[in-house]
Amino acid sequence: MTDIARAPTPQPIDLLLSARWVVPVEPAEEVLEHHAVAVDAGLIVEVLPAAVADAKYAPRERVRLPDHALLPGFVNAHTHNPMILLRGLADDLPLMTWLREHVWPVEARVMGPGFVRDGVELAIAGMLRGGTTCCSENYFFPDVQAQVYRQHGFRALVGLPIVEFPSAWAQTRDEYFDRALEVHDRYRGDALVSTSFAPHAPYTVADAAFERIRTLADQLDLPVHLHLMETAQEVEDSKREHGVRPLQRLQKLGLVNDRLIAVHMTQVTDSEIATCAEAGVSVVHCPESNLKLASGFCPAEKIRRAGVNLALGTDGCASNNDLDMFGELRTAALLAKGVAGDASAFAAAFALQAATLNGARALGLGERIGSITAGKRADLAAVNLDAVETRPLYNVISQLVYAASRRQVSDVWIDGKRKLAAGELVDFDLAGVLDKAHRWRDRIAGTRCTPMS
Repeated sequence: MTDIARAPTPQPIDLLLSARWVVPVEPAEEVLEHHAVAVDAGLIVEVLPAAVADAKYAPRERVRLPDHALLPGFVNAHTHNPMILLRGLADDLPLMTWLREHVWPVEARVMGPGFVRDGVELAIAGMLRGGTTCCSENYFFPDVQAQVYRQHGFRALVGLPIVEFPSAWAQTRDEYFDRALEVHDRYRGDALVSTSFAPHAPYTVADAAFERIRTLADQLDLPVHLHLMETAQEVEDSKREHGVRPLQRLQKLGLVNDRLIAVHMTQVTDSEIATCAEAGVSVVHCPESNLKLASGFCPAEKIRRAGVNLALGTDGCASNNDLDMFGELRTAALLAKGVAGDASAFAAAFALQAATLNGARALGLGERIGSITAGKRADLAAVNLDAVETRPLYNVISQLVYAASRRQVSDVWIDGKRKLAAGELVDFDLAGVLDKAHRWRDRIAGTRCTPMS
């Protein structure tokens, strides 16, 4: 008598997501039809055909996405999220006028822990509703930022600000460094919040501070995230004051390496692109902010072709004026074609990669997030493509880049935990956050009624 073969017992897991299309990003142009993503303990266990997954796994929660593309959550590689409370404050102005005559004076009057906390909460709501699951911050009060991101289960690289002028966060260079290291130590090894050094820009940071950053970044293996060659004026000022262009100055100081996250780079030359490629620098392209401030055009396609890791960021809402990564990747793709004079430049699959995996790599998180790959954390976004705006559908990736909008994001997970369900934020007091935003608007509008010195 022979034993009757028994089917294997289904494996218990936390979550099984079955989608019409899975867009893993890695490999770059792959689209998997009728596939599922198995998730357990916040980790992607397997990506496999949906029919096979139904038999193999016994999930505690099953989510079917019959008209959706499931993709990695977007990584916004450069933000100033507390500045969302300054959205629309001073539009249609060049960068330095915008900063010196409007943004910095208002910040001097209102910046503090409450401003940062309420701004970050409002930004988290907007990012989640647009499919963003991770951001790289560059602002003051990083301790408050980190606390809020952790509280909401949002993944963030929080910048530790270094500038030469006093602020509500720190008064002296030594205090900036002391407080930065305190925040770093507090979040060392945290599952969601990590840190970087965030010297504002070459024109606001002295050589001595950069040298100290280089030493500490080497010791602690931290990224260095800064604005670099954002405007032609910045380059001319550097040549006059330091005798070299900003990138050459940083190179002399030992900061041009694979930990450098260089933001904007609208004035970069061909030889400087080659330098960045050889050194392993990551460049963050913020096309909409650059366009709005008339800062110049980042040669994104040249940077891509040189092999530089090119990521995307929105910049802050005060200069964009949103945190919409769908808009950013579309603008990046279209602008790159115009600047390069080549319709094939910055193709759709690369645009999606720049907004996900490349951003993760820039932040030092490429082994953890950025693609739908077994072993990575389950930071995922579902986009409903069964909409007037995305039908008929011939190519899923092209449709995501050139036609879809953040309003089609239906569901979002970070570390396997649902943050957006059928378009609604989960465990989030949106009404309270909006009420605080209204109050900040009234307060900030009031501060502008008095002359600004």
